[in-house]
Amino acid sequence: MASFGSELPAVFPDWSPYPDLDSATRAYLRDPEVALDALTGVLGGASVLGFTLERFVNEVNGVWQEVVICDGTRLILWHGEDVPPGDGPAGSMTSSLRVVPLSAVTEVGCRRRLTRLDAQNVRVDSADVYFLLSSLDEAGFTALDDAGTVLRHDALRFGKTLDDGGPGQIARLEDFARLVASMVGRPLM
Repeated sequence: MASFGSELPAVFPDWSPYPDLDSATRAYLRDPEVALDALTGVLGGASVLGFTLERFVNEVNGVWQEVVICDGTRLILWHGEDVPPGDGPAGSMTSSLRVVPLSAVTEVGCRRRLTRLDAQNVRVDSADVYFLLSSLDEAGFTALDDAGTVLRHDALRFGKTLDDGGPGQIARLEDFARLVASMVGRPLM
């Protein structure tokens, strides 16, 4: 894996037409079996109410992949990333899981960039979504002044643009944000 950028195209297949996690993951990720195996073990038969996917090629680390699932009580995140050359044998990657209870999500935000096409029509050019968590980001401890320190809450961030995902993935990310937002502050299933 010497030249990551030349091995994979910059634009990946569109996962947005696939309504179920299995087919979307298989259409979009380079390593769907690794992701699905890890996620299935955590899901334990729970229903997938919504999900979003991300993948890109980085000149340093190669392929970076992510799946985020909402099952009604948790956000389940899988992340896979190629190990940089020299940090392990060729072809090595990491596979990581994180489970966040929905009760830890304190805020959901979605910013859209729109373009006016004419007097009645606008196009959504991008969506940036964040889920603010009650946990603290360990990198967020910075000196403010003599009065103390700034504590920064952990956040999960996701984004799609017309160039990175297209209108279908933008819409799916917005749907995912609405799903999670509809559950914040409500008694969990």
